Amino acid sequence: MVLICGIDESGRGPVIGPMVIAGVLASEPEIKLLEGMKVKDSKLLTPKRRSFLYDKIIKSVSGYKIIVLPPKEIDAALESDSLNLNLLEGVNIAAVINELNPDKAYIDCPSNNIEEFKRFVKKNLTVKAELILEHKADVRYPVVSAASILAKVTRDKEVELLKKEIGIDFGSGYATDPITQEFIKKHYNAYPEIFRKSWETYKSLKRKEGQKGLKEFSE
Repeated sequence: MVLICGIDESGRGPVIGPMVIAGVLASEPEIKLLEGMKVKDSKLLTPKRRSFLYDKIIKSVSGYKIIVLPPKEIDAALESDSLNLNLLEGVNIAAVINELNPDKAYIDCPSNNIEEFKRFVKKNLTVKAELILEHKADVRYPVVSAASILAKVTRDKEVELLKKEIGIDFGSGYATDPITQEFIKKHYNAYPEIFRKSWETYKSLKRKEGQKGLKEFSE
């Protein structure tokens, strides 16, 4: 029986909260089941529909793997000499494949250079699997759509947990969100652990804080 894995992520861009990478392992009959569920790229589904499909997906496939990368791990990768965001994702994509051990893996590629990213993922594999990397794979392949749903639902749950922990609604966590923008301005020093400090949005506020401190000191 041929086993196929689909891999996608959620939360590459936000300044608050984790990035989540998910893999779904399915046989060809199970992929037919996914098609019957009308799985889609998670961005094309409502939160209610995503949650409904999440439960159905994990009960209908041969296996799945979800990796949650907190802000501090993302920052550490961006501050290191050997990693960046793409390579951090590549290492964890390889970890998903190594655990699920598929015959073939379809990956929604985060890098513009597909062949170079493919070589990097392959270098980190400990299992033999055929790799198919494409942009928009979450739209084309149901097994990748399923992975995108697991990743998005998990990321949304993590964000809601953070909001409960601090007792403040900070919106989506994306810097383009007005609620998030207001929260960052008021609370970037109060809850540093939830922010990606390597993001320019956060760094610019810290720079302004430093400039303000120097000005007050000089006066």
